[in-house]
Amino acid sequence: MFLREQPGLELAGGAGSFGRALVPVKPRSHYERLHGLLGGIDWVPDLGAEIGSLTWWRGLATCSVLCGAAILTAPGIRPVPGHESAPLAGAAWEEARPLAIAPLGLGGGTGRRMAASDLVRPLAETPERPVIELTATLADGDRFAAALQRAGVGRADAAAAATLIAQAVALDDIPSGTVLDLTLGRRADKRVARPLERLAFRAKFDLNLTLNRAGDALTLERHPIAIDHTPLRVTGRVGSSLYRSARAAGVPARLVEAYIKALASRVSIGRDVHADDRFDIIAEQARAATGEVQIGQLQFAGLDQGGRKVQLVRWGENSQWWDAKGQSEQRGAMGMPVAGHVTSTYGNRIHPLLGFMRMHKGMDIGAPYGAPIRAAVDGVVAQAGRAGGYGNFVKLNHPGGVATGYGHMSRIAVRAGQHVARGQVIGYVGSTGLSTGPHLHWEVWKNGVSVNPRSISLSSVAVLSGKALREFKSKVATLLATAPAH
Repeated sequence: MFLREQPGLELAGGAGSFGRALVPVKPRSHYERLHGLLGGIDWVPDLGAEIGSLTWWRGLATCSVLCGAAILTAPGIRPVPGHESAPLAGAAWEEARPLAIAPLGLGGGTGRRMAASDLVRPLAETPERPVIELTATLADGDRFAAALQRAGVGRADAAAAATLIAQAVALDDIPSGTVLDLTLGRRADKRVARPLERLAFRAKFDLNLTLNRAGDALTLERHPIAIDHTPLRVTGRVGSSLYRSARAAGVPARLVEAYIKALASRVSIGRDVHADDRFDIIAEQARAATGEVQIGQLQFAGLDQGGRKVQLVRWGENSQWWDAKGQSEQRGAMGMPVAGHVTSTYGNRIHPLLGFMRMHKGMDIGAPYGAPIRAAVDGVVAQAGRAGGYGNFVKLNHPGGVATGYGHMSRIAVRAGQHVARGQVIGYVGSTGLSTGPHLHWEVWKNGVSVNPRSISLSSVAVLSGKALREFKSKVATLLATAPAH
């Protein structure tokens, strides 16, 4: 049961109820009242819904009527009158003109250039800049004179500059990427190139060069740069990783790799190096007075294991590693002298040409004709030439009474008495002598007795003496006197 007590409120309750609640009643809007008066027809429906239906057409008609009524009853738009100020004339114009900004239409830049006064006269020809300063960069494989000509230097000046520079440094030794600072002077005629007034660049790490014009000729000036050659020394604890610890201490990656490679010739990096050991790395270093730094080759590889120290020093023309006492040791088996596959091993076999059982005192390695043959280990050429069934043959003598022979070569690349290093090319694969095809016959002797090449292990020790030992000791002392970098 609902009883209306007050406007806008209804009392809600029911039979047998002891209390009543007040419920607000929302008043009807003007649209609802108009909708009721028009019989419940919606004259302004949503024109985006039910397109094409009777309700939609009724709404479109309503919209059209309302728009037409608005147009017919509009009061009209009248133009707004505008007034422009009278142009300046006489003294007022002369006073304002120097302070005005020339518009873009007259060739000026708004906000950049003031308007011209009567004192300004147009130029028949734009004057040239007295000098032009620019830079040029040497490209990879670029010629010095060609780089100057591309920058605008005349052919004669470029050739003269290249000739003068060549007196101080080889042009091919100037690294690519070198920046050339150029100054070009005034020219008498626009149809010719500007003269080269000045050229400056860094020719080498320790040398700056400058060319200056004196009259009609160029002169060269050398400006040496002071260089400090104190070696770079870095020490530290090995920790969990020798490589990461050395890199964290500031050692370049290539030096760390060279250090580990040198150390691996004496100790097992994975088994013998421990976390508490200390590494000691010394490398060549050049510090220019201008601030640049160049890091050279690794010179010292040290490892302090408490009761044992490993100290290796680079020495000699072959950059061989020696210990601090002046001894050099090489260990390991000989490598294969040519890239190929084994076609016949050491031992008894039926000779392919002679047709009977015969001792094969070496190893045959099949390889393409002309493939390079390399020395299996350091040695001295004892024989190089024709040797019966061996064809073109080279024999090398090695320390410890070991000798190696290389037969059936197509061409020999060494001569008797020559010292060769491991891996050096001594000849090329062929099929000379008693041979059925291109291959290498590799033979090894121990104290004059033929042995299986795969079974021999070489260990050679060289010791410095006399003047070489004194110079070596001096280098070691200089390196160890270097203070570690902080």
